[in-house]
Amino acid sequence: MAFLLTIVTFVSMKPLQYSFIVPVYNRPQEIDELLSSFCYLLGDLDYEIVIIEDGSTNSSKDVVSNYINRLHISYYYKTNSGPGDSRNYGMQKAKGNYYIILDSDVILPENYLIEVNEYLKSSFYHCFGGPDAAHESFTNLQKAINFTMTSFLTTGGIRGGSEKINKFQPRSFNMGLSKEAFKATLGFGKIHPGEDPDLVLRLQKLGYKTTLIPKAFVYHKRRISWTKFYKQVNKFGQVRPILTKWHPDSSKITYWLPSMFTVGLILAICLTFLNNFYFISIYGIYFLLVFILSFVSTKNVIVSLQSVLAILVQFFGYGYGFLKTTVQLILSNTAPEKLFPNLFFK
Repeated sequence: MAFLLTIVTFVSMKPLQYSFIVPVYNRPQEIDELLSSFCYLLGDLDYEIVIIEDGSTNSSKDVVSNYINRLHISYYYKTNSGPGDSRNYGMQKAKGNYYIILDSDVILPENYLIEVNEYLKSSFYHCFGGPDAAHESFTNLQKAINFTMTSFLTTGGIRGGSEKINKFQPRSFNMGLSKEAFKATLGFGKIHPGEDPDLVLRLQKLGYKTTLIPKAFVYHKRRISWTKFYKQVNKFGQVRPILTKWHPDSSKITYWLPSMFTVGLILAICLTFLNNFYFISIYGIYFLLVFILSFVSTKNVIVSLQSVLAILVQFFGYGYGFLKTTVQLILSNTAPEKLFPNLFFK
């Protein structure tokens, strides 16, 4: 045990050399916006950017070539195997000893790398996550969904205070991972979505601590329509019972809340036909609170109204997916990979 501790301490004390890992699939415009934001990063820190084209038919190669003289970039094209495997591929090719994993639909604020570097130098962690925010240029829908995905009023986003920072489960749109931790876990698995909490839970089982760096936020566009948002949260709901099956210690009552919320809302609506308005009034107060807090945050009535709708979509989509997968796992002895092939890359 002492020998292992010595290795961890030695690696942690090495100068941090950052490699940004960015998989992309048919999103050259997003890569252009992301790379443009790199050009404005503050601080005198050396870093590289590793772009992994995951079998795209609409290539980002020409966009990347426009930044070759301004940024230290490596570009790799591979057959489509999903974002998790593409991140692993990028980390295998990277030259740094600390990887920062980003989605292609994010934009970096100019002080991002300064915040990361100062935090890790003062308190080193082998894995970190950062928040996301809505940029002023985002559409009303993107702002509404960002509010929904990050608000303490929902089961999504970053909740709680400083007491939960050191138990935070990073998400791969804005996530840091040391080279040592990558080698210890072999990186992301084949499940998608859900590959990031699966990796974090495996890290924690190996004794690696994770943290939230509150000031290391990114602007996350989420490339969302209502249909895409529903499909996204529905898949989030579907994968959670699978992750709980793999990692029983990770089970939480909060994972059931969207399902309970949805069933309760349906019952509340039915009770109104029997002249019982008590339960629907409770939901009405909740939605009013959502509207008010969204308006305080965004100063936009349209965004606030859309935030209410987004929460309905989020809770119904996640809750239905969660219940459906839970029942199927209980009734079947089939492995999740075979039972839900749409949630796994081969």
